[in-house]
Amino acid sequence: MSNTRKPWKNWVLFLASLVIVFLLGLLVSSITTRKMEAKFAYTPLAKINKLEPRNEVWGENFPREFQSYYQTADTTFRSKYNGNAMIDMLDVDPRLVVLWAGYGFSKDYNQGRGHVYAIDDVTNTLRTGGPTGPDDGPMPSTCWTCKSPDVPRLMNEIGVNAYYSGKWASKGEQIVNPIGCANCHDEKSMKLTITQPALIEAFQRQGKDITKASHNEMRSLVCAQCHVEYYFNKDLPDSKGIPYLVFPWDEGQTVEDMEKYYDKVGHVDWVHSISKAPMLKAQHPGYEVYKMGIHGKRGVSCADCHMPYKTEGGQKFTDHHIQSPLNNVANSCQVCHREEKDELIKNVFDNQDKIIENRDQLEVLLVRAHVEAGKAWELGATEAQMKDILNGIRLGQWRWDYVAASHGGSFHAPVELGRVLGKGIDITQETRIKLAKLLMELGFKGEVPYPAIETKAAAQKFIGLDMEKLKAEKATFKKELLPKWKAAAKEREAKY
Repeated sequence: MSNTRKPWKNWVLFLASLVIVFLLGLLVSSITTRKMEAKFAYTPLAKINKLEPRNEVWGENFPREFQSYYQTADTTFRSKYNGNAMIDMLDVDPRLVVLWAGYGFSKDYNQGRGHVYAIDDVTNTLRTGGPTGPDDGPMPSTCWTCKSPDVPRLMNEIGVNAYYSGKWASKGEQIVNPIGCANCHDEKSMKLTITQPALIEAFQRQGKDITKASHNEMRSLVCAQCHVEYYFNKDLPDSKGIPYLVFPWDEGQTVEDMEKYYDKVGHVDWVHSISKAPMLKAQHPGYEVYKMGIHGKRGVSCADCHMPYKTEGGQKFTDHHIQSPLNNVANSCQVCHREEKDELIKNVFDNQDKIIENRDQLEVLLVRAHVEAGKAWELGATEAQMKDILNGIRLGQWRWDYVAASHGGSFHAPVELGRVLGKGIDITQETRIKLAKLLMELGFKGEVPYPAIETKAAAQKFIGLDMEKLKAEKATFKKELLPKWKAAAKEREAKY
């Protein structure tokens, strides 16, 4: 048998070799290009000054992160509960108006949008009023604290006490850039950093050094600068009379721990206008609740789910489109979980449904308790007779608000929030039993009618709010004072 290879086979082998070499060449070229892209991706194009508040300046050096951050402007996503769209929560649930009677949230409370809207939303809300000058309006300067990278800049320039001092309107022309790069990053190393004094001080009071936190811990702690429970303390020795921002973590971070702290310092956020109860207003204890859930206990960071890694052009980076994981299940959830998308979303909604069912029940009980307490005062109840009742209302509503204000909490720690709501229902029902006995002693027979609060407008009228006046004041502010703030800020930034 002849071993001579036929000519056509040689040509086939030759052509195949050429194809293989060509493909390998493309592969090597692609790898080389991607490596070069990665190597020079963060080559500085612009100098970033210390605490530079303008996100656009950072964006020159970090275009991928910057572009993804500005996707937080998208407000099209709505899940079963909330999302990133503008939702009027008082319109959705008018009971909230009565629960917050006498407090700013009864005027206006919207579902938060993306970080890029932070300045617009705090400027537009009726809660900040319609100031006519720097010393006017209902809110203190401290209310700007979590809204802008101009805040750490200003604290660094004038001092923390001076920043916290004065009215909200006194800092209007200074704070114009929405939440962004300088809130979380060091301008030289790009490492995550803490710019919020309240978080550093909360750690110090517990004997902890936040600078010793690991990188993974920092991927949650930068969020904990703002997504936490807090209050304004005017009685600190070094800042008497100044509404200084404080995180109430000295006793711990459970609802009972923070309640113990507030009772110890005698803190009251406001006195309810109907029941006269000394109330606590939960802000948004997202970090505290997250730490109590399975993801927090397993070391999953906030950024893992809300800012997952992504790859573009061979460059791996953190997606700064901060959003609900339900709008990004593939990158947020399915990196670890193998279930189908629909199943994962159903699991979330199942937990939310159960928590919200009990939360709504507690809301109804609290509305009744406030109205019944108001009737008791009307009939001549004494402060001594009402003391335990008012404290019961305070404790019941604190538990409701801890759950309601912890955005995402029904996913983060559903078991803990179920426990908190159960206790809140018990406390409020026991309080209403005391109220029923007192009303009988005062000669009242029957049941105190539940208020006609089917709509936001009806509820606001019930508690005595003049909404037309509030809206007119806000409109005047936006027409006359707000443009002056923007013009002054533009002139100042032009000198940077």
